[in-house]
Amino acid sequence: QVQVVESGGGLVQPGGSLRLSCAVSGSQFGISDMAWYRQAPGEQRELVAVISRSGNTKYGDGVEGRFTISRENAKNTVYLQMSSLKVEDTAVYYCHAVAERALGVDYWGQGTQVTVSS
Repeated sequence: QVQVVESGGGLVQPGGSLRLSCAVSGSQFGISDMAWYRQAPGEQRELVAVISRSGNTKYGDGVEGRFTISRENAKNTVYLQMSSLKVEDTAVYYCHAVAERALGVDYWGQGTQVTVSS
């Protein structure tokens, strides 16, 4: 059974930092792209950042320069270092992983709440 376990969310003041982690285990496939999405109340889920197995990265609007995505392939783990946090970064953050060489197979985490407030 595949498990996607996220951690690191919480409450932080504007300008502060948080680090999210997500580990995927139990997959019979390797893991290709890994990503973080977020969804604020009343909004659609949006891409925050994605990283390929080789380390290529792409960031969503408004986070580049403040957020950094990284991964450890041997552990099927992805991280999101968030700095200079703003109130508008408040959302539930979801981890997403794409199975390698398995068309249409992907995994989602349960979500972790990030609240930026003074």
